[in-house]
Amino acid sequence: MGLDMYLKATKYVSGWEFSDTEDKADYSKLLELFGLQRYDESPGAEVSITIAYWRKANHIHKWFVDNCQDGDDRCQESYVSREQLQELLGICKQVLSQEKVASDLLPTASGFFFGSTDYDEYYLRDTQNTVNMLESILSNESLESFDFNYHASW
Repeated sequence: MGLDMYLKATKYVSGWEFSDTEDKADYSKLLELFGLQRYDESPGAEVSITIAYWRKANHIHKWFVDNCQDGDDRCQESYVSREQLQELLGICKQVLSQEKVASDLLPTASGFFFGSTDYDEYYLRDTQNTVNMLESILSNESLESFDFNYHASW
């Protein structure tokens, strides 16, 4: 048991005749991949992939709860904008360059199996991992047309 955290990228792919060429091609690829036939009544699919994962990084979880879930922590899935991800990236970089601001900019949170609330090497490791993941995500042109959603469970 513990705090498991996921960031997913999701995209709706349309196979309707009036859809743009790229969407129709993507929809056809999905059908082929799964060995399915076209369904004319509602030709569309939602593609979702987990693109980031954290375990017991309670300070990162608290940031998502405070900034993307209006402070309401019920293990729900919540939309996260690219701008919010960029904001989190900037905060993490600032914390790594000035560790003394960590408790003000990116405070820890206690909870049921949330892990340590110390500002120690594990806190910094999770913060650096967040920087690495978000830099990769935000620079990936393939993800520009995707929506992002955060979800945690414990």
